[in-house]
Amino acid sequence: MSKKIFAVIGMLLAATSIFGCQTAARNLGGTVEIELEAGQKLEMITWKDESLWYLTRPMRSGEKAETHTFNQSSELGIIEGTVIVIESAEDAEAAG
Repeated sequence: MSKKIFAVIGMLLAATSIFGCQTAARNLGGTVEIELEAGQKLEMITWKDESLWYLTRPMRSGEKAETHTFNQSSELGIIEGTVIVIESAEDAEAAG
C-alpha cells in the first residue's frame, strides 16, 4: 500500500515540473504567486484551458497596491489550488 502512495506522490511531483506552476496549482493543488509589473492593478483573472489569463490596467493616482488571493474550492475538497496576485506601486509615495 505504501508503495502505491509513494508512486502517486512521485507522479504528482513529476506533473508539477512538466506542466508548470500555474497548471499544477489548478490541477494538483498548491500555490502560485504572480507579481504584476509596478504600477499595474488587477482587474480580472480566469482560466482558459490550461492557461491563466489576467487583465490589468494602470494604477490611478491615489490607488494603493493590493494582494489578491484566489482560492479554488473543489467538490471533494481534496485538491484545491491558490493563486496569489501581488501588485506593487511605481514609487514609495504611491504605496502610501
